Amino acid sequence: MTIINHPMVSVIIPAYNAAEFLPETITSVQQQTFSDWELLIINDGSTDDTVAVVRQFQETNHNIHLIHQLNQGVSSARNLGVEKSKGQIIAFLDADDQWLPNKLQQHLEHFQSHPRLGVSFSQVEILTPTGEPTGQVSSSRLTDLKPEYLLSENPTTTTSNWVVRKEVFDQVGGFSPDMSYSEDLEWLLRVICTGDWEIAGINQVLTRYLTSSAGLSSNLYRMEAGWNQLVEKAKVYAPQLIEKHFALAQALHLRYLARRAFRLKLPAQVGVDFMSRALVSDWRLLFHQPRRSLLTLIAVFGVLVMEKVFSRKGAKKEVN
Repeated sequence: MTIINHPMVSVIIPAYNAAEFLPETITSVQQQTFSDWELLIINDGSTDDTVAVVRQFQETNHNIHLIHQLNQGVSSARNLGVEKSKGQIIAFLDADDQWLPNKLQQHLEHFQSHPRLGVSFSQVEILTPTGEPTGQVSSSRLTDLKPEYLLSENPTTTTSNWVVRKEVFDQVGGFSPDMSYSEDLEWLLRVICTGDWEIAGINQVLTRYLTSSAGLSSNLYRMEAGWNQLVEKAKVYAPQLIEKHFALAQALHLRYLARRAFRLKLPAQVGVDFMSRALVSDWRLLFHQPRRSLLTLIAVFGVLVMEKVFSRKGAKKEVN
């Protein structure tokens, strides 16, 4: 195996207790039709067999590098990967996601045809927590992205979808290490607010995203807290954006959390809480993607009604 000293692409995988998923993830990198890459796996203080799994792959591929850090979170792990990378292009991949074989080739061609393109992404196939296809594909906007779009929703779906020019990091810096949620969206917002770089997607599925099985309502409230952190940071470099678009952006984010609560089958009150506060933030939400807003409204309040009906029936049975 030839060692690539100056690769075109540096692939960065942050890994924390990821031994179960890493073999498929690493294999999807090895199967790329574009072969001029290095793979940096950042071991974020794992306590499982993550290191052993990576060592196995290193025996047959000397372009796979293992870098250790104490457990500091995904933002710090990605930043360390960027710092140690040698490629002109950075590609991120989470330890439980996968790429299709032509992923890197398609993005490099995208960069070649768009000189001002800083971040390239694609459509994403959604998998179940066990890796089975759901039949769902991301449907976010791919082109003509504006800062206000990125304030509320992440069109890229997952960081595993990103391929980035390294000079963008040189200009805007890395991920905010104090953020565990919305850190990816905050970085994208920082990039687009410079006005120097475009963020655009390819109308093709190139990434496979494993959804999380974590269904705790506390996780959704942490996501909301992460988004609030994003807003506070954006007030520094884009105050006018926040002043003009905050209300609707908050409503859209809360609607997203309400839909997620419904899909995760959390207690009805969780979804109702998010959707109610979304409408309080900006009632125009009902006219922004009206079908999605109305379906979410009907879904979360419908679940609440059903819960009350069944609880009353249960109470009657106990009395009888």
